[in-house]
Amino acid sequence: MIDDRKPSRRIFNVFNFLLLGIIMLITLYPLYYQFIVSISNGLEVMKGNVTFLPQKMTLDTYKQFLKGDLFMYMKNSIVYTVVGTAINLFMSCLCAYPLTRKSFSGRKFFTILVTFTMFFSGGMVPLYLVVKELKLLDTIWALVLPTAISTYNMIIIRTSFQAIPESLIESAQLDGANDVIVLWKIVLPLSKAVLATMLLYYAVAHWNDYFNAMLYINTKTKYPLQIMLRNMLIAGLFSEESGLSGSVATFTVTDATLRAAAIIVTTLPILVVYPFVQRYFVKGVMIGSVKG
Repeated sequence: MIDDRKPSRRIFNVFNFLLLGIIMLITLYPLYYQFIVSISNGLEVMKGNVTFLPQKMTLDTYKQFLKGDLFMYMKNSIVYTVVGTAINLFMSCLCAYPLTRKSFSGRKFFTILVTFTMFFSGGMVPLYLVVKELKLLDTIWALVLPTAISTYNMIIIRTSFQAIPESLIESAQLDGANDVIVLWKIVLPLSKAVLATMLLYYAVAHWNDYFNAMLYINTKTKYPLQIMLRNMLIAGLFSEESGLSGSVATFTVTDATLRAAAIIVTTLPILVVYPFVQRYFVKGVMIGSVKG
């Protein structure tokens, strides 16, 4: 047993705390900097006076967002994320469960077939043509159906299902439970940790996705929030794409403060969701790394 009272151990602990503290500050500072820029006077930001503390604090930047189409983009992103994540979890569980059943005669073949898709795909152009032929362009289904399953995440879920004792499932089947009841009543409740972890993975992927929206969505009113952020960060199209025309009329609100506020607004929802699944996160990830 390690004795924390030893001087060498105390020095080691102090060094660890300092090192981890420095790493934490380096990791958090970029996000903190964007936050203090977003609530600072734009003129002070232009002068380079904002480093560690906000200067001449103001909420004018966020007020300007309220005048634009922020809520429309936010609503679209929330809908795409919720629907996409629900489809991801549903399809991943339906695919993972049969691959754990020894009674499924084609289990090895389908496992190889599904794993094959991790390394080889048709490519972007064939996928676009498929979406177009199915008349999914400019609809929510173009964003959520082509990515209905992540093979890597599905394999992690399958590994979690395999950890459930076979005797427990056999007992339920002896009592008359079919595969649907076994999956819904036994397997899923015992796999909350991995499901919460996959929920976070899928939700973050959908929330951050902008490339598929660029390919498949043509109507401005259907754009997700990330399209607005991309245009602000790269193209600087405030007037037409972001609905923030006239927002840079004064030095109180500038391009820099608007970009910083956009980053905070798009990051905040994930930061809010994460604490609710944090207790499952480590356990869910470890399940996929121990057995497979």
